[in-house]
Parts: sequence; structure tokens; C-alpha cells
Amino acid sequence: MVDEAKKMFYFGYDSYIKYAFPLDELDPIHCTGRGPDYDNPSNININDVLGDYSLTLVETLDTLAVMGNASEFRRAVQLVIDNVHFNKKSVVQVFEATIRVLGSLLSAHLIITDPQQPFGDMTVPDYNGELLSLAHDLATRLLPAFENTATGIPFPRVNLSSSVPSDCINETCTAGAGTLLLEFGVLSHLLGDPVYEFYARRAVQMLYKFRSKVTGLLGNVINIQTGEWAGKMSGLGAGIDSFYEYLLKAYVLFGEEQDLKMFNDSYETIKFHMRKGREHCNLGDGNPPIYVNVNMMTGEMANTWIDALQAAWPSVQVLAGDIEEAICLHALYYSIWKKYGALPERYNWDLKMPDVRFYPLRPELVESTYFLYQATHNPFYLHVGRDILNSIATHAKAQCGYGTLHDVFTKELEDRMESFFLSETCKYLYLLFDKDNHVNKAFSRYLFTTEGHLLPIGRRWRHKPWEEVGSKPVKAAASVVDVRVNISICDTVSSDSRYLLPMKSKYMAQMENAVGLN
Repeated sequence: MVDEAKKMFYFGYDSYIKYAFPLDELDPIHCTGRGPDYDNPSNININDVLGDYSLTLVETLDTLAVMGNASEFRRAVQLVIDNVHFNKKSVVQVFEATIRVLGSLLSAHLIITDPQQPFGDMTVPDYNGELLSLAHDLATRLLPAFENTATGIPFPRVNLSSSVPSDCINETCTAGAGTLLLEFGVLSHLLGDPVYEFYARRAVQMLYKFRSKVTGLLGNVINIQTGEWAGKMSGLGAGIDSFYEYLLKAYVLFGEEQDLKMFNDSYETIKFHMRKGREHCNLGDGNPPIYVNVNMMTGEMANTWIDALQAAWPSVQVLAGDIEEAICLHALYYSIWKKYGALPERYNWDLKMPDVRFYPLRPELVESTYFLYQATHNPFYLHVGRDILNSIATHAKAQCGYGTLHDVFTKELEDRMESFFLSETCKYLYLLFDKDNHVNKAFSRYLFTTEGHLLPIGRRWRHKPWEEVGSKPVKAAASVVDVRVNISICDTVSSDSRYLLPMKSKYMAQMENAVGLN
């Protein structure tokens, strides 16, 4: 399966290089490339993501390193240095540019400059920090989004060559404004400039400040000038998912206690208002546990659908040490996958049918599968990974890449291969099966961004160079994690979860029945 995952990645990657580079994405059916839709600026499905900066190439840099392909990694880095710049008239979403491009540039820079070179020799001859310079340039072009906003919560979009577009709306989603801290924070530390972390952290704090005083929940869309919630739905899917993820990951990386407190308080609130079903995953009677969408002001159920992005939540639960909960939620999404051979974008659990039928080869279920395997080493999750890989290979393979499934029923393809397929979906599949990979042997030393880009955990991120007093640095946070050895402070995973089905057979059957699989 390691070989199969590698073949899947290289079929998509080689096709992109051959047919699409230097454009942003590959159209795998017609074997051509695509960039921004300049003729239709309102086409935000394309323009929010594609900025005319060779997006797919940039996103795959650390995947090449993880796979140990030093020669292609060096070639790809040089292609980025020679071809990518951000003096473009593209209007992009701040969130997408940050997690996809900024995060990848920083990850690759850290891999190149790592003195230990754990993935093999990934050094680039005559490298002079060009990827860091590109990251610095991009982040500086994103900073205008934080200006002229009364709350400090950023505008959702910027024109890379100027500023915020004059017609830009005053509303943004919670995840879009609150999932910038890892990338902006790492950049600040590398540059010794607090500005980037300051803006990203202020946005998180202001979003959290505007949470409901009754329930403690956040909505999914907020007015950046007034702080009023334009979208009052609260859940764990699109529009809000990675906000919570980055509260926990920011604490892991930077050691700020307030980030951990915000996460723990939020997780307690989420469980109280959103979690339905029996109390325990593998014990007791009642309906299977599920996290539903609710009204942020009242906690009342808002609708009866869940979306594909929520499938990443088990990986956050694993990081938080809540393994049993992660097992249960993962089982729900895997049951849906087994029903269709894919994960529909939105699934109505009451009707047992998709509300939105397409599947753009998203990585979230693979990500959670990988994290649960690392937590339990239960071979069940290897079988899940194999099912996912085989389904993608069977239904999504096109003439020169892998396409979005337009409909999970008919398996009709759309002519688009999103960059996250290579940067996340293939990476997590490969790491799931490559048990001897350095990342897996040193799992506690790395953090994955929400876009699957690797960041090393270490003391360097706990010390803020801009807080130095004279020549004597301020003492780093006391809660620094010793990352020299793999030490788990989580509860010991039970032998049942490790060797038997992680979810007892009767509960697994109940979950499958709940989604109409049987």
C-alpha cells in the first residue's frame, strides 16, 4: 500500500508538471492547466484559491520531502524560486493563501534548513532563504486585510498587488479569520518581527470575545466592523472547523496557556450543546453519538446535516487525548464512505441521504484515519486507508490525474484536481502505510497545519525574539514540551481499542444502520 500511495501521488504530480505547470491546478480530464478566472471576478470558488502562483507545485514541496525524493524536492524548490512571485492582480482569500501557500513555503524552508536533515539530504545548493523571502512577501501583501476593520478581524480577501478590493464585503467566516495563527506566528519567529503573529492572534481573541454569552458558542459568519454574527449556525464543519483546531495547535506550538484554555472551554461547550446520542462510544444504550449543528445563541439544533470537513475533527480529538470520542466520530464518517465509496460534501443524517453530492478528493477522513492509527496502532485503520485509496483509484482516476467526483452516486467526474489532493490526501495515505517514515518515528516532534504542512515542534517557537531585553532573552514558557523523545501523556489506549475492532461490533453495526448502509 505504500507503493500504491506513492504511485497515486506521482501520477497526479507528474501530470501536473507535464500539463499544467506553471498554472495553479491541473484539469485531469482535458490534461491542461487552470489559473484564476479573471473574466469572472465573482467566481470565488476558483478565485479564492487560485492566485496565479503555481499553487499545486508550492503545495507539494513537503510531500516530496516526506517521501524522501531529494532530487525532485530540490528541482521543485528551484522551480518555485525561479517562477513564483506575488506581484499579481489576483484577488485571493486570505485564509486560502495562508494555509496553502504561506504554510507550504514555511514548511519547505524549515525542511531545507534543518541541520539534522531527517528526511535525507534535502538541502538546496546555494539556498539563501528564498522561500522564506517569498513567504514574507506574501504575508505582507495579506496584511492590508487587517486594516480599516473596527474589530481587528480581517477582511476575507485582498488584491495581491494593491489592497482590499473596494467591493469586498464586511463579513467573514470564523475559520477564515481564525485559522492564521500557526503560519503567521512561525513567520514572526523566523523574521523576529511580531507584527504577523500580533494580527493573527488579535483576530482569534476578538472572535472568541464575540462568542455567545449564553452558550459560549461561536457562529460561522461575523461582521468584521460590528462584531455581530451574520451566520448563527455553530458546528464543527465548514466555516468554523479549523478555528478550534488552531486553538489547540497554537498551544502545542507556542505554549500560550490562553490558547489551551480557549480550546478546553470551547470543547466542553461543544460537547454540551452539539453532542447527541449515548454518553459513551463503546458502552451503554441509545443512539450513536453525533455532533450536530446548533444555533449559537440557544444551543437548539439548527439542521440535520453534517459536512465532509467535520471528518477532520477526530484528528483534533486525538491531539487532545480524547481517543474514544475520536473513534466514534470516525466510525460515522467511515460508514458514510462505505455507503458511497466517497464522502459527499454534505450528508443529511435524518434522511440518510446526501444534501450535496460532490466529493473533491478531500483529505479530512484520511487525516483522521492516520491520526487514529498513530494513536492506537490498530490495523483496522490500515484497512480503512486501503478502502479509501482503492475507491479513489477506481472512481476518480482520469486521463492525467484524479478528478473531483461530481456525484457520489453516478461517480461522474469534474475536470479539476484540487491542490490539497497531493498536499494532504496523498501525504496522509502515504504516511499511514509507511510505518518506518521519520514523521511516524518522531510523531510528537511534528505538527500538521490544517492544510497538512509539517511544522517541527521545538523550543524555538516558545521564545519570542522581539521580547529580548538588551542581550538577555526573556525566559521561555515553562510548559515547554520535551520533544527529544516520544512521550505520551494521554490515557493509555485500551487493549480492546488496539487489537479488536476499535468500535465494538454491535455499535459499529448500529452506526452503519444509522446511515442506511445496511
